[in-house]
Order: sequence, then structure tokens, then C-alpha cells
Amino acid sequence: MSSSSTSNNNNNNKNNNKFHFCIDRGGTFTDVHCILPSGEHVVRKLLSEDPTHYPDAPTEGIRRILHEFNHAAAATATTTTTTVPPAAQEEEDAAAPVQDNDVLSTEYIGSIRMGTTVATNALLERDGSPMALLITKGFGQLLDIGTQARPNIFDLACRKPSLLYRRVVEINERVTLNEYYEDNNDNDNHDDVDTVLLAQGLTEETVRIVKRPDPEEIRAALQQLRDDGIESLAVCLMHSYTFADHELLIGKIASEIGFPGQVSLSHQIMPMVKLVSRAHTACASAYLTPKITAYLDGFLKGFDDGLITGRVPLTFIQSDGGLSPYHSFGGHLAILSGPAGGVVGYSKTTPPGSPVIGFDMGGTSTDVSRYDGSSYELVLETTIDGVSIQAPQLDIHTVAAGGGSRLFWKHGLLRVGPESARAHPGPVCYRKPGGVLAVTDANLVLGRLLPQEFPNIFGPNEDEPLDVEASRAAFVQLLQETGTDLTLEELASGYLQVANEAMCRPIRNLTQMKGHDIQQHTLACFGGAGPQHACAMAQALGIPKVFVHRYGGVLSAYGLSMADAVSDVQEPTGGHEYNPETGDTDYTEPLERLQQQAMATLRKQGFANDEIVITKYLNLRYKGTDNAIMTTTTTTTTSSEDNNKKPYHVVFEEQYQREFGFTLQRPLLVDDVRIRAIVPGKSAPKADASSSSLAKVVAPEEEAPKPSYHHQAYFGNSWQSVPVYHLEKLEPGHVLQGPAILVQSISTIVLEEHCSALITADGDLDISVGSATTTISTEEGTDDTKAPQSNTVVVDPIQLSIFSHRFMGIAEQMGRTLQRTAISVNMKERLDFSCALFTAQGGLVANAPHIPVHLGAMQEAVKFQVKYWNEQGEGIAEGDVLVSNHPQLAGGSHLPDITVVTPVFDEHASGNIIFFVASRGHHADIGGIAPGSMPPHSKLLTEEGATIVAFKLVKRGQFDTEGISEILKDSRNLPDNLSDLRAQVAANHAGIGLLQQLVSEYTLPVVQSYMSFIQDNAAQAVRALLQDFRLKHGSDVVVAEDAMDDGSPIRLKITFTKEGTAVFDFTGTGPQVLANHNAPPAVTYSAVIYALRCLVQEDIPLNQGCLAPIDFVVPPKSLLNPTPDAAVVGGNVLTSQRIVDVVLKAFDACAASQGCMNNLTFGNDSFGYYETIAGGSGAGPTWEGVSGVHTHCTNTRITDPEILERRYPILLHQFSLRPGSGGAGFHNGGDGVIRELEPLTTMTMSILSERRVLSPYGLKGGQPGRTGRNILIRTNGDEINIGGRCTTQLQPGERLRIESPGGGGYGTAAVANAKNEE
Repeated sequence: MSSSSTSNNNNNNKNNNKFHFCIDRGGTFTDVHCILPSGEHVVRKLLSEDPTHYPDAPTEGIRRILHEFNHAAAATATTTTTTVPPAAQEEEDAAAPVQDNDVLSTEYIGSIRMGTTVATNALLERDGSPMALLITKGFGQLLDIGTQARPNIFDLACRKPSLLYRRVVEINERVTLNEYYEDNNDNDNHDDVDTVLLAQGLTEETVRIVKRPDPEEIRAALQQLRDDGIESLAVCLMHSYTFADHELLIGKIASEIGFPGQVSLSHQIMPMVKLVSRAHTACASAYLTPKITAYLDGFLKGFDDGLITGRVPLTFIQSDGGLSPYHSFGGHLAILSGPAGGVVGYSKTTPPGSPVIGFDMGGTSTDVSRYDGSSYELVLETTIDGVSIQAPQLDIHTVAAGGGSRLFWKHGLLRVGPESARAHPGPVCYRKPGGVLAVTDANLVLGRLLPQEFPNIFGPNEDEPLDVEASRAAFVQLLQETGTDLTLEELASGYLQVANEAMCRPIRNLTQMKGHDIQQHTLACFGGAGPQHACAMAQALGIPKVFVHRYGGVLSAYGLSMADAVSDVQEPTGGHEYNPETGDTDYTEPLERLQQQAMATLRKQGFANDEIVITKYLNLRYKGTDNAIMTTTTTTTTSSEDNNKKPYHVVFEEQYQREFGFTLQRPLLVDDVRIRAIVPGKSAPKADASSSSLAKVVAPEEEAPKPSYHHQAYFGNSWQSVPVYHLEKLEPGHVLQGPAILVQSISTIVLEEHCSALITADGDLDISVGSATTTISTEEGTDDTKAPQSNTVVVDPIQLSIFSHRFMGIAEQMGRTLQRTAISVNMKERLDFSCALFTAQGGLVANAPHIPVHLGAMQEAVKFQVKYWNEQGEGIAEGDVLVSNHPQLAGGSHLPDITVVTPVFDEHASGNIIFFVASRGHHADIGGIAPGSMPPHSKLLTEEGATIVAFKLVKRGQFDTEGISEILKDSRNLPDNLSDLRAQVAANHAGIGLLQQLVSEYTLPVVQSYMSFIQDNAAQAVRALLQDFRLKHGSDVVVAEDAMDDGSPIRLKITFTKEGTAVFDFTGTGPQVLANHNAPPAVTYSAVIYALRCLVQEDIPLNQGCLAPIDFVVPPKSLLNPTPDAAVVGGNVLTSQRIVDVVLKAFDACAASQGCMNNLTFGNDSFGYYETIAGGSGAGPTWEGVSGVHTHCTNTRITDPEILERRYPILLHQFSLRPGSGGAGFHNGGDGVIRELEPLTTMTMSILSERRVLSPYGLKGGQPGRTGRNILIRTNGDEINIGGRCTTQLQPGERLRIESPGGGGYGTAAVANAKNEE
């Protein structure tokens, strides 16, 4: 049978007497869905790893079904859903071979489709092919540095995922864009530069070949790699997305040498701009493809030659939800292969009429996604375990919460995950040694899981049921640890509520952050554990419908049967300006060429032209922004015309308006053209009866569904006898009322109170979700749903944990709104902003973990505004929005950080302010004596830009454009200031809506009470930290000191009390300086709150309570408490780092990190640019310092090298680690970085930096890190040290090299050497 006939026959009912298999090979279970020759469906589930019984689970699943049904291939089979027990339990059936020597015949197989986590697991476990990265000279450690942001800002160890490659080779070559060179200056003053050659790139841009590679050097390097055991190569050179000749040369030489694995050239893998992401993607391809190839080789050996010859199509689902022939299935396209089938499954099976949220809950994590009812939501870049992948992929969000998520009691809060029990040792109920309490145990002890419905596969002999009593005993022990008066059932139920809230957060982000109404969606639930939680989550989210497909337990496998065959190709265009008059006609040639390429790929798979549907895309963005949107105007078959389509720019602006809330009056640029060719998969079969007519299918009361039995389960705060139904015994039209438990052979569905489930004509569950009641504890007892005004709310640890999630979730969503709606690179790309919630008095409730130096500082700004407007101003009215930035007078940090504060009024009591929300963002320029408002040598605050003590940005709903424009009149980019301020107002508005929704859900007294409780909880955690340190240290007083490069000391004495309070006394700190590294008090508070949060080492709420046990003594007119006119721009970015170093030194926590942000600005009258540069982190008692990472008070990203050179007249010669700059020790400090830039036009460059004189200290005998250096390199090669702070004009051909400091070492290096010798 040809591939073409097979594809057509896939849609026939009888399948031409063939078996069509769809298999999802997961980490724990492999699900097999098969369409029999009769057209009926069977499903099987078996362990993915069971080497004592079979070598490969998918092959075994196929073998079992062929053995079971092949003798009656022509007969009609009944639909069967079965969980296959271990092979030993069905030895006779499972062991019977279908063909001798265990090779299966493909005679009766029509097709095999697979999804697999092989690539995902290899990535997460770092178990791929031994590989090397080849990259342009000067960028050897680029992927080590990455965006320079650390994953967890409170992790002193700055842990980052490990890299994929074993070796890196720098290729002495260089290509750049010619656009910014003046008068074809060949810039040949450097010895390593060839005579200039110009060429036209793929994007039609002129590229300058600065340095051509030496083939013999490449050959020698590759041969050495091969001799050293390297099997795969990833090649990524600067600007190879447009000029690939040098990569092709390397590929040719590698082919001649012969590498047994994969050679991935980045321009072939994904020709898109962004060096870091493209290099990561090439590495993923080289690292993972051999792993997939090895698996495929083993799989193919289990069959005759039918799969290899193509007689039987073997396809795999890719991360974008499309099918690919097995020989084209690459590693970077396979990362989401596992969950992709589920997205296809729910999108094709959920009843139409509303957008759908997919909820796939597994053992260790939960995947959520969205389907708009007509098309998949795809993204072109995502980061998985530290690896950025550039490729079309489904927009799937993963949260570390699943059935195996562990349960903890920490500082008075219930915490679920992110740690997982996994399969080993597993939850307590699995009867394995070392089992730990997990979500599964909570469901079990509450009667929501039924042991009698599970196979007896637990215990040492794998013949026992789930152990309910062991789970209960573990909960009894945990209950004793809490010291609360909760019952065991209340505690277990509380953990389920907290787990549900953790999974609700990404769903809210996926919908509300993109402007979608969450209550207009259906929740499609699948996966093993999902149906136990779906109804409760829908109640919490306000979603009215839950849909559970009859194959919900194996939906990822079932979805494969309906997946599209896809060919997706694209190429860059160079950022040409889009012409609305001509539209895509300017790109007819590349679009037509890509279309023919994509169609040819599908024709090779046996599809005809008239089956193929083509979608054309232009990747558009506004000039001066980085947020590109892949835009399409029409979807058409190749045989029809593109009639009545909207212009691309209209579609783009509509989508931009919906997602970001505004449009810009700027030209559009085209970054890429793309063609997506698909052969649509079939739709899910439907029964003749519709859900609306199902009431007629079942007779009245005498035919009402009868439960199989009743079971004791915990619902609504009490034990109840609830009905248990086996779904195979129910009929279409049956309606079940909650609470109830519904059992499928492959999943358990919990029907909550106030929910009802309709059995559809297809045997699916259409669940209507009613509102749940919330119990709030008061001094008068409990009150369902709402707490009366007259009662005092009593803290409940369960509700406290939930509110902790809700408050932080609101702050996070504010941040996402700000990122979406901002214009500037600083906020939209570098993420230099923070958002927070406050009480009516201005006390911090929740601060999303954005920028550490903002933590706690905004509280002072909000409190000042409350006091100012109530005591000196005209008061605060509804519709007012307040703005300030003054560091000394108004609680600011430095002038570029502008704080926007919005009051939240009681909807039921006019004029009553109940909360505040605020956002603080770094504006690129607000005036002052230097571009970027970060002058290195400012001495007065007025030299740093506009100052705002108190101003109403919005007054009674009217944005005061004229007033704020007058204040910011000296800004060099006022339009961006105004746009970003509007974005901050929009972020606050989003927070207001979510807070008012919370009040509506719980009542104002409850929300206000839990704001207070959550602050008390943070204070409790900090008190425990202080008490513990006092006992371990054996003293009530500790002191620490460090100094700025000018010699100004920062002295700290901490006096502890046995009650868990402390006085942080900075007496002895140096006086205010006639420079700009004075730090306002708010910066000191932020630095201390950040350090304390790191020292707690637990995920505690970040709010005012962290400072409640702390009293501060900060002498006036000192470096940390300057006069109102003092310059402070460096205090926020430099002195803040030193304060953290001093606090951590006092606590003996770790060695000093680089202690600097290395602030670089450059520009001229036509543009300005600002960045901060990473360095080394300090080592600690159990960790090595990390190299090339932002530390402590900042965590902003850095611009990708290719983006930098495309946007600005700059040539980046080097961005690499600085070897040996980390201090030696038992644990070595991290290395700093080297960043070397050359202007291509005359411009002013300014550097504001520290640790150029005094080294970052080591601790416990560790050596200090090396100081940084800022070097100006003249055109003749002379090097000039320009010091830590300098503004200078650079000419083309000159260079500025910044060498950032390393981190200090921890412990004596001699001890480490002795240990190594042993």
C-alpha cells in the first residue's frame, strides 16, 4: 500500500482491513490507541519501562493488540478500554509471539503514529549525544552566559541548568552587517581583520566579511574533536541566518571527517536572528537527534522492512502538533512531542462553541494550553530547562504540580511541590521504602481515590493494593508537626486546595494576561490525575463547563489519530519595512519558493496537491520594538485564490490591540516570511444523537442511573456516602449529580458538589460546574462563602496558603500586563520593572520577584503618597493615579525608576480606599546631563534628570499628558516615557480588577484580614531565621564591614534578641559623598529584605512582614541616608550591591559576588542604549560560584549580540567569561565576563561601575575575586585604563573592553587541593 492510499484510507470507516496505531510513549506509561480493521477503537496502557517483560513498550503494545485481534481482523470488534497489567499477570497472552524471532509482521498494519518523551527526558536528564559547539571567536562561553539572568533571584547559589555540549571551539571568522559602516571604512587597523569583502545575504542585506575562516584550522580542530570522542556537532556563527557560507564550509569538512552523530548547522535548523537562541536550538538538535535516531533504530528492528521501505507510514508528532516522517523527526522539534498529542486530542474532541483550556495533569507536572476554537496557539521560541528553542511549537505552559507533588509544612503554610515523589520512592501509599507524602496520598485518605479500582501492583512483590493506612499514618505525623487544631481530613483537603490553586495560576496567566475572559472557556481535562481535580479547579476559576473525553486517560495517543501532516518552513528577510500598499507582493518570490518546498515535502509522503492547505505568514513588528507577531491573513488550498483577505497590517494591528491594549504610530518591519503547509487530520467521530437531545435517549426516572456501590468520601467538610459509577455501565443521556466518583478503567473522575455530569451520545462527560462554597473561620465559628462584617476573621493555614498564591498571582499578572503594554526595551525586553500590592496604609502585601532592588522600596513610595495627599494635598479621589520618583523625599530608588501608584476603592462604599497597587519601571531617559540619565560623574540630583515628589498622572480618570510632559520636558525620548507610563497605569488597572474580583469572591474583611495574616506569616519566618542564627552563632551581636572603591565604609552591627527581632545599625558608615553612589534609605531597606529572603531559603511571602522584626539605624547625611539634593543614581545600582554583601557577610552566608551592575550607556544625538553586565557570583558552604550571571540586586537581561548589531552601530568583538577572575577556595568563586565593543560611528560611551579597586571578599579562608577593569583600546592598540566611572567619546576603530569582577571563594583552597589529591 502506498503512503498516499494509506493517508486517504485513514478516513474510511473500515480502514481497508488494517490496524492503525497511535502511541504516546510517556515517562511512566505508554498509551496505545488502535483503530481496528472494523473501524472500532481499542486502547491499552502499559509501563514505559518494564525490561523484565519486554524491551520496548510501543512495540509490545502493538504486538499485544495484533495478537488479540488479528485472528478476527475482518470481524466487528467491540470498543474496549483496558489498562494492561504487567506482562507477568497475563503471561500466556502477552508471551505469545505474532511472528518468530520477535520481529513483527507489518502485513496487517496500516500506519503507526507516535508521540514520545525520549527527547524531553534526554534533555532533562542531560543524556544526549557527546557533542561540541562551534561558534564565532569571542563568543565561546555565550551560552554559558545566556541572557545573564539567574532563574531564581533568591537562590544565593545562582543555580543554572547545565549546558548540552562537552567542548566548545571558537572559529576565527567574523561577519557583520554593513549598514552602519561609514564610507566603506574597511576598519583594517586590527591585525586579525582581512581585506574587506562584501556580499549579499539571504535577507538581501549587505554583509561585511570581516574575517574568513581557515579551512585547515577547522579541519584540525574537528579531527581533534573526533579523536576525543565527540560524535555530534552544533555550528552557530554570527549572522549565519543571512550569510551561511562559513557554516556550510564547516559542515562540509565535518562530513569529510565523519561524525557518527548529528551535524546541525544553525541556519538550516532555524534561520532566525538571535545568536543565543539559534545556538541553543542547534545544540538541542545535535544533542537529541542521535538519541531519537538510536530509539528509532531499536524500534524499527522490531518489525519487518515495511516501516523502513515506507510501505507502512511511520510518523511522529512534533512540538507544533504536526506529524513528520520518522526520518525527519529532529531533536529540537521533539521537545513537546509528548503533550502535543493531547492538545490535538482536546482541540478535535471538545464540543465547539467556546475556546478551550487544556488541562493535562500527570505525576510530576501539569501542562496547560489554550485552543481558540479554530487554530492552535503557536510560539516561535520558548525555554525548556535553560535551553532556548527556536522552532514553531504549541504554547504549552508547565507547572511543577502533579499527583506526585510532595506536601510540606513550612513556616505556617501548606506547600505543595515543586519537588516530586516520582515513581521512586513514590507516594507513601505505593508501599515503597522511603515513600513521601504527595497529592496522591491526600486524594486517597479523603476517599477520592478508590484502592479497589486499582490493580494490585504495589508492595515488594507487586501484588498489593494502595496502602490507605500508611497514608493516614503519615498525615497524622504531619498534623502533629503543624501544631494546629485541624483535623486530618481538613489538612489533606487543604493540600488539595493549595495544589489546585498552584495549577490555576498558569491558567489565569494563559488567559487573562492575553486579554481573554477565563469564564468564557471550557476546561478540557485529560491525563491520569487531571479528572480528580478538574471540577474543583473550574469552580475556583469560574469556568462553567468541564469536558472529559471517554479516552481522557489516553487522549495524547487518541489525538495522534487526528493530527495534521505538516511541513513548516521560513527564512529571514532582514527587517525590511512593510508597505501597506503592496502587502505580501513584495515577498512573492520567497513565499512562492517556500511554498513549493513545503508542498514537495508533503508530496513525498504521498499526499496530493489538492489535499494540502497553505498558510502564509509575515513576521511583523513595530520599528524600535522586539515583539514580533507571526501574522497571517488567509488560509487557502493551493487550488483556490486568496479572496477577500484582510491586509497583513490590519490583522497585525488587531492582534496587537487585543494582546497589548494599544497600537503604535510606527512603521512595520518584516523579520521573516513563513509557509505552513498541512494536510488536515480527520475529525473525531460523532454519534448521531446530539447532546441537546440526549434527554430523549434515556427513559424517565425508572431508567435513572444506578451506582455500582457507595463509598465514604470527604466532600464539603464532612464525610459522605457518595455514589460510585462505572462509566461503561452508563447510557447516553444519563445525568449524574455531585458529589460522586466516576470510574473509568484508565482514570478516576471526581464530581464535586454543585456539579452535574451528562453522558453524551459518544460516551463523553459534559460537566456543568456550579459555584462552590468557601468556608472562612471566624471567632463566632465558621461561615460558608462569606464572613459577616460583625465577626473577626481567624487565620486558617489552608486559606493563608491559598491567599499567598492569589496575592502573588495578582502581582505577577500585573507584571505580565506591564511587559505586554510597555514600549521601551528596558521594560519590554530587559524586564526592568516590578509590581506589587499594598494595604490601604501602604504596607507591602505581595511583590512579584522581578527586580530585587525594588523589593520593599516601593512600600516607602506608597506610604509617602498616602501621607502627602491626605495631609498636604487635595486628597485622593476615584480615578486618580499618582506618580513619583524622588529618591530621598518620596521613597524612590533613583530617578529613572518611576513609581506609578493607583488606589483601589471599595465598590460598595464610595470614597473608601481599601488597597493600593503600584508599578515601578526603569525609564530609558528622563533628562539630566548624560543620555540614559545614568551620568557617571553627577554630583547633584538635578543633574540626573527630572524629579517628581508627588503628581497626579491621572486625575479623576483623565491622563494629564500636558502636565507630565512638562515635568519630563528634558527627556530625550518623551514619547516612550509617556507610552511606558500608560503601560504602568494599565498594569495597575489590571491589578485593581483582580483585587476587586478577589473581594467579590471572599468579602472585603476576609481579604484585608489575610493581607495582615500573610504579613504576619512573613514576619514569623524572618523571626525564626534570626532566632536560629543567634543560637548557632552563640552571640547577640555580629558586625561586618566593606567599602566602596572610594574608601567609603559601610559598617553594620546587628543586635539580636531571643524574641526573634534585630536592630540593623549602620552607624559608622561613611558620610554622604560628592558623587552619585549615595543610596536613599529605600535602597537599604530593599537590600536588607532581599538578603533576608535569600537567607530564609524557603518560598515565603515577600511583603512588609519581612522587615517587621527589624529596626533600622541609618545615620542622616551618611552614604545610606543622604540629603535631598544629593546625587544617587549610582546608589541604586552600585551601593545596593555592597549593602547586600555586608549583610551576607554578617550572617557568614557566602563570599561576595561581583558587587556591581557594570552600567554601560552609549549613544549620540540620534539614539541611546543602556545595559548592565554580568559578573561572578560568590561561592558558599555547599556551592561553587557561578560565572557570567547577574547577582543580588539586579536580574535584567542583556541584548542578543545579533540584535545589538542590527539595531545599533556597534561591532561586538567579544562576550565571554573572564578565566581565573573568581577567587580560589574549597569552593571557587564564579568568573566575571569580558565584553568588548567597537563603535562604527562616533559616539559617547559611559561606564558606571564598582569593584575596580577593592576586591569582592572571600569567606572562611577563600580568596577574593579579581577586581574589574574598564579598558579603552586606541586604534593603534594602546590600552588605557579609564577607571570605574568614565564618560568618553569613542571613534570608529577604537574599542571599549569591560572586564567584570569575579566572585569570592569560600573555604581554604588547600583543603580542596588535598581533597582532590585523595
